Amino acid sequence: MEFNYNKLKGKIKEVYGTQQEFAKALGISSTTLNTRLKNETFFNQSEIEKTRDLLNLKSEQDIIDIFFTAV
Repeated sequence: MEFNYNKLKGKIKEVYGTQQEFAKALGISSTTLNTRLKNETFFNQSEIEKTRDLLNLKSEQDIIDIFFTAV
């Protein structure tokens, strides 16, 4: 299954400016983030939880919309 990460990409740009800066804050490499955003690998639970905090996502629906919307 592939996921649509357009909302996540937009939120990253809004809060961090670049994916590289967000990857640093998340504690992963830019390459790893890119593989996640291209659906080559999946975000793990701890990355999702940390993203929620870093991007100040408040509701469960925000998490669903950002991480679990299928293409």
